[in-house]
Amino acid sequence: MRQLVHRPRRLRRSPALRNLVRETELSVQDFVLPLFVSEKLEHRRPITSMPGVFQFSAKEIVDEAQRAQDLGLQAVLLFGIPGKKDEQASGAYAEDGVVQKALRTIKSKCPGLVAITDVCLCEYMSHGHCGITRIDGDHFHVLNDETVELLVKTALSHAAAGADMVAPSDMMDGRIGAIREALDAGGFDQTGIMSYAAKFASVFYGPFREAAESPPQFGDRRSYQMDYANADEALREVALDIDEGADIVMVKPALPYIDILWRVHERFRKPTAVYHVSGEYAMVKAAAEKGIVDEHAAVVEIMTALKRAGADIIITYWARELSKWAQE
Repeated sequence: MRQLVHRPRRLRRSPALRNLVRETELSVQDFVLPLFVSEKLEHRRPITSMPGVFQFSAKEIVDEAQRAQDLGLQAVLLFGIPGKKDEQASGAYAEDGVVQKALRTIKSKCPGLVAITDVCLCEYMSHGHCGITRIDGDHFHVLNDETVELLVKTALSHAAAGADMVAPSDMMDGRIGAIREALDAGGFDQTGIMSYAAKFASVFYGPFREAAESPPQFGDRRSYQMDYANADEALREVALDIDEGADIVMVKPALPYIDILWRVHERFRKPTAVYHVSGEYAMVKAAAEKGIVDEHAAVVEIMTALKRAGADIIITYWARELSKWAQE
């Protein structure tokens, strides 16, 4: 038998040895918990397509944020569902809007918790698209610059209500620069921007649209979200957002775009987030319910892969469970 000089298996013989040489470690500080707050509810409502995830009432959201902080989580990402919608998304930037009110209560009770707010219009638009639309016969257009004006108003209202960071998720051109300029001019130069820099038009958003009550009433979002076939374009989008002032850049979804995540991390060396989205969550939940995979093991493996690929921040609906598992 040939004498081997190198035997990599020597360092795999026991749990202690494997732990000693492990290259990637998960921490509770890696995770951000998405939270949905609704003006229409008195009590939390389960999201049927996402077991274990809920819409919370305005009264309940602060306690949920407190529980997240008590578990050791550093940040939450807020999504709002307004009582009424219109074609100007007026609830998105209203001073007493659902997110604005939730922010004030959360920051009063949990001042040390990082409050990140989703800045988009789809939840507030009567038609469910992420911007102002114009319909020409059988065709519709989402108007870029007119939409950016409303996104700026939304980001400013969130900053005024106490957001530590705003997260524009709409994929309009130029919105990061416009928001950064407006925040600085408004005295919010310390409010950060987490940009959904490479957000792809994906089938994996389906359950989220139930959670946020934001399915488009006509057409789809492929004219503004990215084509899933394009990697170089994703790098150009990220570069533009960094040039315009993004503090953190995000890739969304996660696992089908892990190659993009790696390239963004390697190319830009900027704090990089990834969003493990609702469809990815729902698939693992469904497989676990059927006994096909062990949920705990699958989730830890997925999150480790995302961190190994370059994610500094992982937005995940399993953030609570991951924080508990890390303490066990």
